[in-house]
Amino acid sequence: MQKNKKRNLIIVIIILSILAWGLTSYITKKIEKNDTEEIAVETLSRYGSRGDEVRTIQNKLKRWGYYTGNVDGIYGSKTVEAVKYFQRKNGLTVDGIAGTNTLKALGIYTSSGSSSNSNNTTDVNLLSRLIYAESRGEPYTGQVAVGAVCLNRVKNSSFPNSLSGVIYQSGAFDAVSDGQINLSPDSTAKKAAQDAINGWDPSYGAIYYFNPSTATSKWIWSRPMTVTIGKHRFCK
Repeated sequence: MQKNKKRNLIIVIIILSILAWGLTSYITKKIEKNDTEEIAVETLSRYGSRGDEVRTIQNKLKRWGYYTGNVDGIYGSKTVEAVKYFQRKNGLTVDGIAGTNTLKALGIYTSSGSSSNSNNTTDVNLLSRLIYAESRGEPYTGQVAVGAVCLNRVKNSSFPNSLSGVIYQSGAFDAVSDGQINLSPDSTAKKAAQDAINGWDPSYGAIYYFNPSTATSKWIWSRPMTVTIGKHRFCK
């Protein structure tokens, strides 16, 4: 009888030990998973923040004409005002905080595991939104040409050297200023963006385009024309 009780007790202890080990392992994995997910979330910069991300924000805003202070990596009042200026011009929530949407608009991606493939997807999405906002209703070739203009600007030393920089450059596109850039693009705009990124340039190297029926700038009329597609005249 005593031997049976002792054996049963040992069995219970073994079972409890196995259950305890399993629970500990499960909790550890959950913690590790949560930690990984937190690392993958973009860092958010705000007043008082310091570091490389703040320096990157200041660099971009200064290059695009929104920021006039020192690039010192310190998120002070001048940086707050520059971020608000950028947000106001680009249809974002004006709070002076470089949150997820503002960072994306600036072309800053701090999530772990980013790759050239994900960057390409991001470029297609951003360019398709610009194409849809600026030229929906235009012939397909004209939509690709609008995308090509953006990409031609990236390669031109007179413009920012990134797609997000070109699109969000202050005053560059009316669709950004009035918030239409935030509309969801249709499948045609997405296909046009991909064709432009793949190298099709129906604009023949143009870096500007305008609608002759509505343009009021005398300067834009002075630019050498490359082609007219739909309602848009493309020029260099």
